[in-house]
Amino acid sequence: MKIEFFKHNIEQDDIKRATDVLNSIFLTTGKVVSEFENSVASYLKAQHAVGVTSCTAALHLSLLAYGIGRGDEVITTPMSFCATSNSILHAGATPVFVDVEKETGNINAELIEAAITKTTKAIMPVHLYGQMCDMKRLRTIADKYKLIIIEDAAHAIESERNGIRVGELGDTACFSFYATKNITSGEGGAVTTSSSEKADIIRMLRLHGIDKSAIDRYTKVYRHWDMPVLGWKYNMDNIQAALLIGQLQRIELLWQQRGRFWKIYEDAFRDIRGIGILKTVPDSKHARNLFTILVQEDKRDSILHELQNRGVGVAVNYRPIHLLKYYRETFGYKEGDFPIAEDIGGKTISLPLYPRLDDTEVYYVIESLKKVLKN
Repeated sequence: MKIEFFKHNIEQDDIKRATDVLNSIFLTTGKVVSEFENSVASYLKAQHAVGVTSCTAALHLSLLAYGIGRGDEVITTPMSFCATSNSILHAGATPVFVDVEKETGNINAELIEAAITKTTKAIMPVHLYGQMCDMKRLRTIADKYKLIIIEDAAHAIESERNGIRVGELGDTACFSFYATKNITSGEGGAVTTSSSEKADIIRMLRLHGIDKSAIDRYTKVYRHWDMPVLGWKYNMDNIQAALLIGQLQRIELLWQQRGRFWKIYEDAFRDIRGIGILKTVPDSKHARNLFTILVQEDKRDSILHELQNRGVGVAVNYRPIHLLKYYRETFGYKEGDFPIAEDIGGKTISLPLYPRLDDTEVYYVIESLKKVLKN
């Protein structure tokens, strides 16, 4: 049996909506993007949403919108995809890592205050695998030290914790619609914020820094545009938005479908020796973007290779950022700097989790893993 690590949830209605855009005049940022942005803001109960090309772009533009750059520090986690800290470098600032919680893999709020310096300007938490960080605690710290919070919610569009939605306590929240995310346009992202001023700045920065979009210039009486600031080419197009609109309408159903497979995995692995599972904290809604297990570190690679040999798609999410070559050589990081992140990064294996799985495939993954461990 061959079980892909991931299959997207794009349906024929989504393809038709994108085809309608392709058969129209306007392909780039226009009315369909606006429709999607309004839908995202409504779903998340946010004041503003801005569509961009990736979560990396969303993080980068959030930093720029708050004037964070050269000479500034941003506290973040080493247990994430490298895009998180890369966005800080793109803004000209310096990422400052603190270790993570052993039970969840999320940034350890108890370690943040010790990392704050006079040049710290922001905290960038990551809601790892779809489990929200303790945003109430992070907001308290940020308010105490007058810091900005930029949430990396690439995994977590559906998440809640202690009655708080993702993005509710952050100054911005940043989302990914990459190929393996819970809703996808292949590439794509969004920023949400309660600030009209910052939303306007991000809209300008996503399109070179010019003050009028193409739809403003070519569907109304022509007005000359200007470029008040230096921006980037990060604007979402109508094709991407068209693929996302229908998926967003189905998002809770898709979440429930993943949840059923998640529970089957949890029940199967809970008492198996040699398998650890990260905790879902009480009073929370886990977005269930990735189902990861922890195995013995010196056997992890052989286990994942044998799963691949049996036709099971797997991934590693993630090797800790500070041990990647660029970060080691640029900042002098070494093994032992963030031991809990390193422990998770050395043991983790991500298993297939998506609505298009069926029970036969899920149980095949479970039995394959049991056999690999037994051998």
